[in-house]
Amino acid sequence: MSEATLSPLPASARAGVLTYLAISALVFVLMMALGLLMRIGQADWLWMPPDIFYQVMTAHGAGMVGISGLAGSAVMWYFLRRYVDLTVGILWTNLALFLLGVVLILGGIFLGGFGGAWTFLFPLPSHGMGAWGNAGAACYLLGLMSIGVGFLLLYLDVARAIIGKYGSLANGLGWPHLFGRGEGEPAPPTVVASTMVLIINTAGITAGAVVLVLILVNLFVPTFAVDALLTKNLTYFFGHVFINATIYQAVIAVYEILPTYTKRAWPSSRVFLAAWTASTIMVMSVYPHHLLMDFVMPTWALILGQVISYMSGIPILIVTAYNALTNIYRSGMRWDIVSGLLFLSIFGWGVGIIPAIIDATIAVNNVMHNTMWVPGHVHTYLIVGLVAMLFGFMYHVAGQNGTTKMIDKVAFWVYAAAGMAFSFMFLLSGYVSIPRRFAEHLPEWVEYSATSSIFAVLVVLAAAVFAVRFLTSLKSARMA
Repeated sequence: MSEATLSPLPASARAGVLTYLAISALVFVLMMALGLLMRIGQADWLWMPPDIFYQVMTAHGAGMVGISGLAGSAVMWYFLRRYVDLTVGILWTNLALFLLGVVLILGGIFLGGFGGAWTFLFPLPSHGMGAWGNAGAACYLLGLMSIGVGFLLLYLDVARAIIGKYGSLANGLGWPHLFGRGEGEPAPPTVVASTMVLIINTAGITAGAVVLVLILVNLFVPTFAVDALLTKNLTYFFGHVFINATIYQAVIAVYEILPTYTKRAWPSSRVFLAAWTASTIMVMSVYPHHLLMDFVMPTWALILGQVISYMSGIPILIVTAYNALTNIYRSGMRWDIVSGLLFLSIFGWGVGIIPAIIDATIAVNNVMHNTMWVPGHVHTYLIVGLVAMLFGFMYHVAGQNGTTKMIDKVAFWVYAAAGMAFSFMFLLSGYVSIPRRFAEHLPEWVEYSATSSIFAVLVVLAAAVFAVRFLTSLKSARMA
């Protein structure tokens, strides 16, 4: 049951996965370039009107979250289909709805003027104050809904396939072996991770759909009452779950690829199964740490958000990092661009979660939450963690294992060093209380932005190398 079937991908499935990845590689570089544009504007190297800044900020945030989800789902689909029977038509349907959503979102931002950030917090969509109208906001929200429907269909198909093969989602999480004496081998790590992701993201996307409908109705029927606290809870539940699920999908690449280097299996031990079950619960209950400054929130919810924040990094991250180290230790494996990026990603994931835990402390959050500290955590988690993981997978799919060229080595070290330095400048900016989401920076803040911009240039250049190397290697892409 736990053995993967390495049969060649059908032509339509191969084309689908490669299309997902090609789009992702291009968009990652584009979104990084938009982020660089914002930092250059804050450094006073380029004047950017505030309305344009907030439109770029909205596109950058929505684009990075969305494309991370698309690339992560490609990783999950590519490996999961070795164990269960997935529907290729759903893979393409998700992509079509994603691209439709992208068109609507870009139209809402750059034609409709929407600049309310990717989180679209109520009542911002209906309060553009002349910067955008209801049409622009509605276009943006409908774009998000289109993307959500596509992903929901994908996860429902994953659920169908896992239940069809393993009998239930509980079996997919390995519960018979975790809580009893299950017969045979437990579900492999890829199936366990995929089961967790479909559970949390189905819940997250459903919550997102509810809040999008509420805000859309309120846009055109202002008398339709919407509870601001309820919508904020739904929004952050959706947002927190979705962005976390991206790396839970992508980490499957570590579970599947690293053992091919070390020649050691990655077992679904009881500790491993317990970690994924615990994280299934924690990811859906930790989101109140985003609401610590909302004093009308129930005290128990804020305490829960703080306590779970301290605990949430332990199960999967520690198990994954520890297993990665033990899997590699004295294995005699050969390092190349694929294994290097995957190992870097585990490091970035681990480091990135530390500032998040610090910020989730209520006393710290009251001072630091609306500062650059928060994007510092996010960029460490994404740039050095998730995106490195995804580029490692792209190199693997493109058949670049064991063939690292000098340009790959240079790009790797530039990306790793500049990515950490860039993220650290956000954290340092937050430490000195520079606020986030400000289009213009005071003179005493500009030096931080300027230094950050230099590192950002290096990150974009290194990412561009990764993207070009993948796109020019598609002819040698793996078929299995």
